[in-house]
Amino acid sequence: MLYFAPETSSAYRLLGFDPAAGYFVTRSAPMGAVDAETVVATFFNFEPGLVRRCLEGAWSKTTPEQANAARREAADEALRRMLGAAVDSDEMARAAGLARAAAESAARRPQGRALFAGHAALPWPEAPHLVLWHAQTLLREFRGDGHVAALVTHGIGPVEALVLHGASGEVDPGSLRATRGWPDAEWEAAVGRLVDRGWLAIDRSGSAAGDGEPGLTEEGVLLRSAVEDLTDRLAAEPYEALGAEACGELRALARPFSRTVVASSSPGPLGGGAAGDRR
Repeated sequence: MLYFAPETSSAYRLLGFDPAAGYFVTRSAPMGAVDAETVVATFFNFEPGLVRRCLEGAWSKTTPEQANAARREAADEALRRMLGAAVDSDEMARAAGLARAAAESAARRPQGRALFAGHAALPWPEAPHLVLWHAQTLLREFRGDGHVAALVTHGIGPVEALVLHGASGEVDPGSLRATRGWPDAEWEAAVGRLVDRGWLAIDRSGSAAGDGEPGLTEEGVLLRSAVEDLTDRLAAEPYEALGAEACGELRALARPFSRTVVASSSPGPLGGGAAGDRR
């Protein structure tokens, strides 16, 4: 939600950053005043030069504590605008408690999940809607760090991951190319590597893969399924700890909130909509 709310861009500007730089600063701030190379490693699929430019001199403008506070304030303002009286509802309080239980279970296993661990070390907010937001942020980063591990396990680099995602048809590859900062030469080289590995094919006639755009081969489809299955397994522990019945309750409680948030969202500072790239 946070990356697609105008309140967030306003918070970035108050810290002294444009939207792109503000994204990297505030999402990495829970790890402390880390250097750009740490963000390159943990954010995974952004072009390193883009990350370095956005973070140049960042910690002379603000502190991690200020960035964390600005991020939380933006979430508070955005959720109150989007959800109205629902932020004070019994359903919100119950959903917040369930999500927190799952997130606290995840926090007992931070090893190998650096971005998640930084967020998990932050103090919990008090307001139920912010508890729910923070818990879901933790669960998102927990899953995201596992997704990076799954990609690395399968020998998939950052550009290759984006190309495969675009070739799946789930997201516009042009948006990924524009927002992740990779030069055309790097992108085309990744396409070539994936073709060589048998995971991607290009139909120059446009009859199968679509007007010369790369498409997944059968082996590529199986590869993506393997990566997503491993990601799911690595992310399952917090929900297993919560139990099937409580997970079902949380889903039912949160779905009306999420639908309202998605309907109220707009393109974020790095492109895409509320259903954009998972990382």
